[in-house]
Amino acid sequence: MTEKRETIPWDALRERTLPRLERRDPDRADKERCDRVRRAMLAMQRASWEQGVAAQACLEEGDAELTILMAREAVLRQGSDGRLAQLGQDPGITDPGAAGEAVIFAALATGDSSLARGAERMLAFFLHEAPRSASGVLLHQIPSPYGELWSDSFYMAPPFLALAGRPKEAVEQIRGLRNRLWIPDRRLFAHRYSEGRACFVREAAWGVGNGWAAAGMARTLSYIPAGMATEREELSRYVREVLWGCLAHQRGDGLFHDVVDDPATFVETNLSQMLAWTIYRGVAAGWLDPALRPRAEGLRSAALSRVDASGLVQGVCSSPSFDRPGTAAEGQAFFLMMEAARGASAGGGP
Repeated sequence: MTEKRETIPWDALRERTLPRLERRDPDRADKERCDRVRRAMLAMQRASWEQGVAAQACLEEGDAELTILMAREAVLRQGSDGRLAQLGQDPGITDPGAAGEAVIFAALATGDSSLARGAERMLAFFLHEAPRSASGVLLHQIPSPYGELWSDSFYMAPPFLALAGRPKEAVEQIRGLRNRLWIPDRRLFAHRYSEGRACFVREAAWGVGNGWAAAGMARTLSYIPAGMATEREELSRYVREVLWGCLAHQRGDGLFHDVVDDPATFVETNLSQMLAWTIYRGVAAGWLDPALRPRAEGLRSAALSRVDASGLVQGVCSSPSFDRPGTAAEGQAFFLMMEAARGASAGGGP
């Protein structure tokens, strides 16, 4: 069987360099807290998307060595079909793409052809082998007899596609997901839609799912070229819409309910981190109003209150089922990403 690969524009990426976050030097308390959170994250078992978001956190912190190590592991555990960071019978179609940015960075930083080949195989899977809906949107899981689209996918595939030289495909994926999952009158994304059944499997506006959407579109926007100005404005508008949709339901303590607009569900921590990261990134890049920064600071303060003495971010949607409060690698990673993005945003401090 011939191995399928797609070419990534490596020379163009080298010339412009991967976008970098300029970090301020954290004060001692912030550094010690992040060290504890990072150590706890590295101690956790990680599924494909968790390996990806953990590697992304290392990249955004500016830790090249750890990012490369995480990327090597994602490629070591690459499936025969090209999906990165595989453990056991992983059903994820889009989830493995979360590691793609770190793998591309590692390939550029080291010149290692095996890492470059790993990124190109992941790209080939998305473009040629991954199951899609009739309208061309990547499905979320294998097997998926009824063709489900999940809000998680906003984060998992489009940013990698855009960075890997396929920005138009990335935008089309976002449009397709939004077409099925956006609920205009609530200004929130539903969690799961079945193409085969033509209905929602879970219409609930899952908080972390909306966080995946906001953060995924923000990451994708980072890699959409300036020449695609219309698409850049489109994505920034989508992010603003879901930000305000979520913020309308923020609790007095700065957190949200697991289902954003359902106060009967448990109080959850990670959405606050995901939205804070999105705001910090958008302000730093200039497509979000700097007046939003105080909202990010409030979200961050709420998350800080949930970090325990061991560095565990408590109250996030908990592994392995993500249907109760607890701890998870993605919650640890987004704390680190939030802190790195805060240092890069205008003002660099409170």
